[in-house]
Amino acid sequence: VKDADALITRTRTPCSKENLEGSRVKFIATATIGFDHIDVNFCEAAGIQWANAPGCNAESVNQYISSALFSWSMRKNLALSGKTIGIVGVGQVGSRVAKTCEILGMRVLLNDPPRARAEGSSGFVSLESIREQADVITFHVPLNMEGVDRTYHMVSREFLQNLPKKPLIINTCRGEVFDSEAVYKAMEAGAISGMILDCWENEPDIDLRLLETADYGTPHIAGYSKDGKANGTASSVRAISRFFGLGIDAWEPNGVEPPANPCIDIRGGERGEQEILAKAVLATYEIKNDDRLLRNDPQLFEQLRGDYALRREFDSYWIMAHGVSGTTLAKLRAMGFGMKGK
Repeated sequence: VKDADALITRTRTPCSKENLEGSRVKFIATATIGFDHIDVNFCEAAGIQWANAPGCNAESVNQYISSALFSWSMRKNLALSGKTIGIVGVGQVGSRVAKTCEILGMRVLLNDPPRARAEGSSGFVSLESIREQADVITFHVPLNMEGVDRTYHMVSREFLQNLPKKPLIINTCRGEVFDSEAVYKAMEAGAISGMILDCWENEPDIDLRLLETADYGTPHIAGYSKDGKANGTASSVRAISRFFGLGIDAWEPNGVEPPANPCIDIRGGERGEQEILAKAVLATYEIKNDDRLLRNDPQLFEQLRGDYALRREFDSYWIMAHGVSGTTLAKLRAMGFGMKGK
């Protein structure tokens, strides 16, 4: 770092006074949506500019949530259509999740106080409304430690008390948004019906009680598709190019590996729509595989992230459909899948 003019990082690299003071660094690009690993106050005082990669892995997280919802509903023998999902944080990730859930026939409630203040309250609901009405609550917020939009321990003992529908809760944003002890006690008391956790407090030293009681637990890989990583890398290279005038402002990575089996064969027959949609989604990504790997050896949390297998998003796949209704095919297209036949 001492002799570098620029840094390209991910979330595990702290960009703080301790690491940067006295260095030549003028610019930091993080190939991630989140930037809580960057000490923005120090960087401002030191004249170090920085850039994150908004939305780079939004579709990857959407794919993860889709797989999680289908896997959970199949395990519970529940229909997703008609269920109410509360989405807390409606940025690029939350917006894509909302679109997919609407396609799946879910009733979608949106909570995003900063957007509501900026755009008006129409289309948004209070967090209390989500607590009262949602069967599933998924969180897509940044980690804010203080202020009016504080999200640290947003899911607290108070939040988890007296939830009428005992919802499934999902965390794919930051571990510290959930108070681990409060969530564990709520699960033990039956105040919530389940939880799906990709982000954890104190990573990689996660609370094993939470892993044991979670429906699915994964090692912070929701945004780890190859597409998401490529997008983050491209965003970082372009930001550095703009800052230093390198002339590669439209740089794109080459040679992103295709999926091993990009064609998904689906035969309708007597299958219902949810089963058809689930088959397509789970052919691209099975959350239960990452859940199994983490449960087998939680001590490998960082290794599982570092050695993460190839995962491509929906638009890298084609559906070969037989006997599938036009309505269902339209939903698959809207989710991003290509089509090769009917």
